[in-house]
Amino acid sequence: MHGNAEFMRQAIRLATENVTSGRGGPFGCVVVKDGKVIATGTNQVTSNNDPTAHAEVTAIRNACNVLATFQLIDCDVYTSCEPCPMCLAALYWSRCRAIYYGNDAADAARVGFDDSFLYEEVKKPLDQRTIPIVNLLGEEAWESFALWEKSSFRVDY
Repeated sequence: MHGNAEFMRQAIRLATENVTSGRGGPFGCVVVKDGKVIATGTNQVTSNNDPTAHAEVTAIRNACNVLATFQLIDCDVYTSCEPCPMCLAALYWSRCRAIYYGNDAADAARVGFDDSFLYEEVKKPLDQRTIPIVNLLGEEAWESFALWEKSSFRVDY
């Protein structure tokens, strides 16, 4: 798979316009299905006061809304920068077909978006992570999972 330069250029244009407009960080994303752009997204973290509003997450939300589904099967994603760990996980959950990126993680780190800490943090055991992560009421919490296992509303994903 080689990708389509025009779709990548569109993602890059979105990133550039996002900076020049003052709406957010230098990240743009395009979701393509059957050779057509079905949705786009830009970084809206600071404009929406939402730390999850990265370009890829915004594009995934927009594309899923257009397609009326929670999966992006047979979709290709073009993003102006290599996805951070959160966006990479979201893209995997979306079940997209391929991810194409422009700038890489080292490029992002050079301008202040260094995700290496997150990649290292998730490798650590829970009790060694920077933010405490503590198991609490696990047996009580299991009740919702037990109901899910038997639910007629269950949709596997």
